Amino acid sequence: MWLRIKRILSNKTVMLRLAFTLMILLVFRVLSHITVPLFDAESIKRFMTTSGSFVAILNNFSGQALERFSIMALGISPYITASIAIQLLQMVIPRFKEWSEQGQSGKAQLNKITRYIAIGLAFLQGFALILGISVNGSVISADIEPALITQYRYVFYIYMSIIIAAGTALAIWFGDLITKKGIGNGTSILIVAGIVTSLPIMMTTLWSKYIATDMRTGWDIVWFVFILLLYFGILFGVVYMQIATRKIPVQYANRQGKSDSNIPMKINSAGVIPVIFAQTILSIPLTVVGFTNSGDATGGFMRWLQTAFNYQEPIGFILYVGLIVVFTFFYSFLMVNPEKISNNLSKSNAYIPGVRPGQDTQDYVAKLLFKITVIGSAYLVVLAVLPIITSIVFGFNDTEAQAITLGGTSLLIIVGVAIQTTQQVESDASQTEYSGIFK
Repeated sequence: MWLRIKRILSNKTVMLRLAFTLMILLVFRVLSHITVPLFDAESIKRFMTTSGSFVAILNNFSGQALERFSIMALGISPYITASIAIQLLQMVIPRFKEWSEQGQSGKAQLNKITRYIAIGLAFLQGFALILGISVNGSVISADIEPALITQYRYVFYIYMSIIIAAGTALAIWFGDLITKKGIGNGTSILIVAGIVTSLPIMMTTLWSKYIATDMRTGWDIVWFVFILLLYFGILFGVVYMQIATRKIPVQYANRQGKSDSNIPMKINSAGVIPVIFAQTILSIPLTVVGFTNSGDATGGFMRWLQTAFNYQEPIGFILYVGLIVVFTFFYSFLMVNPEKISNNLSKSNAYIPGVRPGQDTQDYVAKLLFKITVIGSAYLVVLAVLPIITSIVFGFNDTEAQAITLGGTSLLIIVGVAIQTTQQVESDASQTEYSGIFK
């Protein structure tokens, strides 16, 4: 391990790319502290206390930029939503499917459409957020004349929404710069940069709850240490599951003897997408309740929404788990296509030992993928419900539960991006070394 670190640190090209990435992240974080012009920052704080968990998810992904309602309030999130939508639309729009199979030129067309959709979504989400926040009071700065606010209120809303959309466009550009000239996938790096900023808040919240209290006892210190150990234990478990694969041996007809070729299939081939889908679907109705200022409704349709879609309630919890399982199977078979694997093996004059080429190979891969996805879906369910269970077991209140997340989507994203980035850094360092031989 130390030899790998030494090789990376001694590689000037890799270190320059790392420095460029850190510079972009610094600029991104500075911009996330600049509030949208004409917006009253106090109104977003009132809104965050009554909004649904969907807004909390956006806030975590933006690195707490949403709670400041900065020009980077939505960050890169609309681009992720647009990317997922384009992937799903490839199944129903033939033109999109053709572009996805045309190499770099087709991907460039899809990427262009994804950006347009992302910027449009950012404008719509920003406008919806402003409307929702305005339910609890005026969102426009008190320095502006009240008569102007009354007469041109929606003009101000549109202006602020355009600023938010421009921030998302800038975040997309930053992501492209990191991908081309920095280290790792730019979009993923920006998400992780936002999520990591919540880790100090988690530690300070734990410290305040168990250590920095006048009523501290010996058991408080024990609980503090136990929670930290539990967090690192979950972290190691996530790392293990993220790198776990099931290898399918492959034999080539034109090669004699034993072959070490294989098709690696990740245990969690769907990644974090199923959890994000499930959280989004459940959180949108609760956010609508917050927008209509009906969060305290005690009966009727609003109370039913709160019971059915809040995953801390029994019905919402069952629905949450069911959605994760369904989306895991759906997205796994979308990302790993057994028919495509079978066709590629036939074109390469290869086969799986003991399995006939063609339909039998497709069925074999499909059955194996189903078994793997059962394990992957169970893993995602456990990871997704851990923050809910631990908040109940340790007696965290709502504020503490949002800050102290043992497991959950954030940890899965951080580990996945860290593994991917580390592999790319090692690959870049090795390529640079090998290229020096021929100079």
